[in-house]
Amino acid sequence: MKYIYELHRTMITRKLILVYEGEFTQEITKSVLAMAERNMDAIGEDSGIKRKVFNVMVECLQNIVKHSDEIQEGGAPVRHGAVFMIGKDDDKYLITSGNPIQNDKVEMLNNKLDHINSLDKEGLKNYYKEVIKSNKGLSEKGGAGLGFIDMARKSGQKLQFDFEPMGNEYSFFSLKTVIRRTATDSE
Repeated sequence: MKYIYELHRTMITRKLILVYEGEFTQEITKSVLAMAERNMDAIGEDSGIKRKVFNVMVECLQNIVKHSDEIQEGGAPVRHGAVFMIGKDDDKYLITSGNPIQNDKVEMLNNKLDHINSLDKEGLKNYYKEVIKSNKGLSEKGGAGLGFIDMARKSGQKLQFDFEPMGNEYSFFSLKTVIRRTATDSE
């Protein structure tokens, strides 16, 4: 039972206010969003900051629901849920998500995120319009990649990401978005 205390200490040290690991469905996504909203309401968070945090959370959670790959071993699915965390520091919120993806998607996703991170505010705005006009990058699961662009625009920060190999077929994709609690002109 010591691990519960260790987990609690880790959450306090990392200033995590919400952590969920497991299966992500639309219903669970709604519950996670509602819990985060109640938490921000309880501390009296500024409505502009709440809106940015909420927007980024929605994009992260939709990414998990739509694009997390189910791991297969020997033709059978293996439980390996995704994870979502939100942390609050004095001056920022940290929204982190992670989910398994097939290794053949890593290079494309890495390139897309590097490109987004290379753009300034005006470049992000233009790229967003370009993707909408051309349906460029529309995936078979319905996403056009607008979520990542929107997260970068709303946060005004570079997206932090990593791919941790999980074997020959899968990697664990981690994404962190920082939302400053002080007024910015990122919108």
